[in-house]
Amino acid sequence: MEQTSSGHTSTLPDYPRGVTFEEVWAALKENAERNKEISQMMQETDRQLKESAERHKEIDQMMKENAERQKETDQQMKETDRRWERTKRIIEENGRQIGGLHRSFGELAEHLVAPGIVRRFRGLGFKFDSIADGNFKILDDQGQVITEIDLLLENDEYIIAIEVKARPAAGDIEHHTRRLEILRDHRRKKNDSRKIQGAIAGAIFGKAEKKAALDAGFYVLEQSGDTMKIDIPQGFVPKEW
Repeated sequence: MEQTSSGHTSTLPDYPRGVTFEEVWAALKENAERNKEISQMMQETDRQLKESAERHKEIDQMMKENAERQKETDQQMKETDRRWERTKRIIEENGRQIGGLHRSFGELAEHLVAPGIVRRFRGLGFKFDSIADGNFKILDDQGQVITEIDLLLENDEYIIAIEVKARPAAGDIEHHTRRLEILRDHRRKKNDSRKIQGAIAGAIFGKAEKKAALDAGFYVLEQSGDTMKIDIPQGFVPKEW
């Protein structure tokens, strides 16, 4: 309240306190700091956006490269399929040719090898009254072929089963052992108690295969010129099935 010269009292409005320079400067400084932070945030956002754009660009490039690779892979798979089909045709053709060679070799064994083998066994004291050549077959109860024997020599006491190969391998020796077991079981069912022995004849015999055949108890017959010879080392005892 303020009293006038006439003695009356008058009422003045209350004005807000004045803002000091320091307060204004502090506000400006704070605003400047905020603007600086906002600017830094905007710069960081711009940087992240640029990085994101670069990453998207890299991803697009990778996707394009993957698409190209997939295209190349598809082409390679198609080429592989074509090669496989061609390989299958070659294998099938070779199989037919090998089958023909096998039959031709069987005929060769029948006409050329068999007489020489028989003579060699006669030299060991064997006399055979039955010679089955040209793939002697053994059938099961259903009439299915379970094994074949190239040459089968028989008399009243012995049966000798001979496998003829151009170049005998270790697997041939194992197969012939199984073949003789089948022959034995087949003959025993018929009450045939004759002694069964085996032999392997080959045009070319490797040392390891020859030893394996002898160790298995097989006679070994090798081509010698235009005939066959039997190599019986000292101490050799033929196995009987």
